Amino acid sequence: MIYSFHHFYYWLKGGVETGQAYRAKLFRRLGMDARFVFATTFPNDNIQHETESLGFYDSEVIWLYGFFTDCKISPVTYTLEQLERTFSERYDVYSRRGEVVTYRFPETESYYNVYLENAEKDRVHRVEMISHGCLIRKDYYTYCRIYSEYYAPADGQAYLYQRRFFNEDGSIAYEEILDGDTVLYKFPDRILYSREELVGYLMSCLHLTRQDVVLIDGEPGMIDREAIIQNAAPARVGFIIHSDHYIRSDEEHVCWYRFYEYAFSHPEQIDFFIASTEAQSSLLREQFKKYKGISPAVLAIPVMGLDRLRIPDIPRKKHSLITASRLAREKQIEYVIDAVVAAREQIPDLTLDIYGSGSEEQKLREQIERLQCGSYVRLCGHQKLDDIYQNYEAYITASYSETFGVTLLEAIGSGLPLVGFDAPYGVQVFIEDGKNGYKVPWNNVPKLTEGIVRLFTEADLDAFRRHSYEMAQSYLTEEVEKKWEGILGKPV
Repeated sequence: MIYSFHHFYYWLKGGVETGQAYRAKLFRRLGMDARFVFATTFPNDNIQHETESLGFYDSEVIWLYGFFTDCKISPVTYTLEQLERTFSERYDVYSRRGEVVTYRFPETESYYNVYLENAEKDRVHRVEMISHGCLIRKDYYTYCRIYSEYYAPADGQAYLYQRRFFNEDGSIAYEEILDGDTVLYKFPDRILYSREELVGYLMSCLHLTRQDVVLIDGEPGMIDREAIIQNAAPARVGFIIHSDHYIRSDEEHVCWYRFYEYAFSHPEQIDFFIASTEAQSSLLREQFKKYKGISPAVLAIPVMGLDRLRIPDIPRKKHSLITASRLAREKQIEYVIDAVVAAREQIPDLTLDIYGSGSEEQKLREQIERLQCGSYVRLCGHQKLDDIYQNYEAYITASYSETFGVTLLEAIGSGLPLVGFDAPYGVQVFIEDGKNGYKVPWNNVPKLTEGIVRLFTEADLDAFRRHSYEMAQSYLTEEVEKKWEGILGKPV
């Protein structure tokens, strides 16, 4: 069995999540049994809905907190009617606003805000209970109540002090007691005094053997990586690198990023490291040799592959650019907008479509309004892009954080030339300067503008497209499968 551990960034659906879902599909094709362990709570979404939307099967998903109950990963089916049957006092329904229903209980001066799965159906995701103006409890549902959170007022805010996780029959499976940064878990037969101990308990329940593999997706959210590594024996351990792995280095020292520090300082506990590009894996091998005098297995396997190359049946929209990512600060979409606005002075029909969602969305809307460019710069939201790239003439990125760059790969798989800042490692992998695009100095918006103009006024776009397709050939799924088989072996 392959167990893959990840934190999950509250549904931002970035490259890590997309890569994991691709890995699940690839393991299925190879006939390998895999489980994907997600180690976070889900306050606003049902884990099944989100993992299914990415392509995971319910049987492949393990939720850390639900693992110790008999509740299964499930879509939301619990209804308002079922909820109402649990009420013990008279109530009034006095409003329904889309996916939120409010029940008022006059006798106790309390009310419930019920959050439905969506506005069209009466399926209950969670219930917030407010008494005398204070939040006191939240209940979460799928086909039954799966857990509850208990709150007390403190300094004008609701203070979470306890969670109870339930079995299907409503009995308590275990409790989580919280006090600031201190947490303990109370089971019928034991007490665990940290989340690390909870993870260790899960690992012991997996009954790992030498035939099993534990994969750790190393990224900032995975706060329990030490506990996973320490409790993985005798299984083989693979550590997957999803971002730049060090801050700085000199002739004598290297400063690793904090969330890689433990794994890089204890390589004897890791059977193999995986980077997404040969450039990063080669650098890491050099650093291990130079600074630690060791040569652990550091391999390069793309986080994603392509099922096929996509060639459009109709002409691409002339002078059209696409970019796609989480709308996050490190993606620097505001620089892309600035560059497109400037380039439009020379290319009057230039357009830009921005795909994705995230915390920077409102700022980008305000920028588009301020620059009065809404007629040719559009925010298109989060969409499945497989067959969308091929509608455009080129791809643009201003990100300073693309260890691999899933969208860059998808772009060349649709034959798009690219323009982007020369930042490690994705742009350096997927753009061959002057052959399928242009790399420009990092954070230099005028040069990014110049790259756009050169692409549409000087470059042989047909030749650039052919080169992108040629580069994409080595990232087809069958090629990625061979790399995983080389590490894990063929299933018996």
